[in-house]
Amino acid sequence: MNTASRSVVSRIVVAMESPSELWLTRARAHLDVLTKPPGSLGKLEDIAAQMVSIRQEDFAEPLRKAVYLFAADHGIAAEGVSAYPSEVTRQMVLNFLAKGAAINVLANLHHVEMNVVDVGVDAHFCAVDGLLNRKVRRGTRNMLHEAAMSDAELAQALEVGSGLANEAKTKGQSLLAVGEMGIGNTTAASAITSVLTHKPVGVVTGKGTGLDVGAQERKRQIIEAVIQKHFPTVGLNSRPDPLEVLRCVGGLEIAAMTGLILGAAGSAIAVVADGFISTAAAAIAYAIEPRVRGYLFAGHQSEEPGHRVLLEHIGLEPILSLNMRLGEGTGAVLAMPIIESAMCLYNEMATFTSAGVSEAKL
Repeated sequence: MNTASRSVVSRIVVAMESPSELWLTRARAHLDVLTKPPGSLGKLEDIAAQMVSIRQEDFAEPLRKAVYLFAADHGIAAEGVSAYPSEVTRQMVLNFLAKGAAINVLANLHHVEMNVVDVGVDAHFCAVDGLLNRKVRRGTRNMLHEAAMSDAELAQALEVGSGLANEAKTKGQSLLAVGEMGIGNTTAASAITSVLTHKPVGVVTGKGTGLDVGAQERKRQIIEAVIQKHFPTVGLNSRPDPLEVLRCVGGLEIAAMTGLILGAAGSAIAVVADGFISTAAAAIAYAIEPRVRGYLFAGHQSEEPGHRVLLEHIGLEPILSLNMRLGEGTGAVLAMPIIESAMCLYNEMATFTSAGVSEAKL
């Protein structure tokens, strides 16, 4: 089962290594001799040390930042799980390309290269400037009735992401944000979260784009039915196949983000996950290859309840907590200047010796 997708993943992760423990130790030692009380920069020190362990001898080079925003539609949207119609996915892609969305504003402000990728929008774009056309199919199938993707489609979507990670490496990009757009994708993410973490659907399912109480309850019931259809025997002692989870509930943009995260980690490139949807992709990548964890940062913690569950499952602490739930990569891009700040402090602060400052006596 999942022969094609498993082959793709094997090729992506074959050369992956964990970030360097030696460089992590060196980074911690350097942070402790900077002109400050030990640990006084809090999480910034953890961020800097992790980045040094990833970048190793390149730690002093400026970061080259990019955001990859994957867009796709979901067949499950036909069940009324979103407050918005599915055509909003296409409309928002055009808005991204016209530079009118929140992610455009933030990417421009923070000098982050913007990449909009059509991996599965249920529409035809006629040679629109700036759009990366990597369409696998026009939306996933309705996972309430059948698997969202075939294994061949899953493999293709994974390769879309890993191919873009390779392109990022060629460009010299060293810090990537992953974002998404797809009406219905919080439903897919909730299903992924419940199956991977064994948490009840009611615990991991939120309002998405703004459902009222009745619609949210129907969404939960649909997700329960989806899980019962595809994973009827999943229990606390079982370890679901992450590729099968991804194939059955989608979506194409989540699969492409998974491929990018795995590919970036294989190329020793740091990745900032955004909100609930991109962290679902990170959780799939982590389930496939746990070494990916060392390359991941959580940009923020969103308002979606399943996001906190996923962050705890992977073992990530969010850099920001701003009550956001927009997606698009906005939280990840907002966190990038903080990562840059951590690296600048690491590289540019004086040590006690170089500054002639006395160290603590105790």
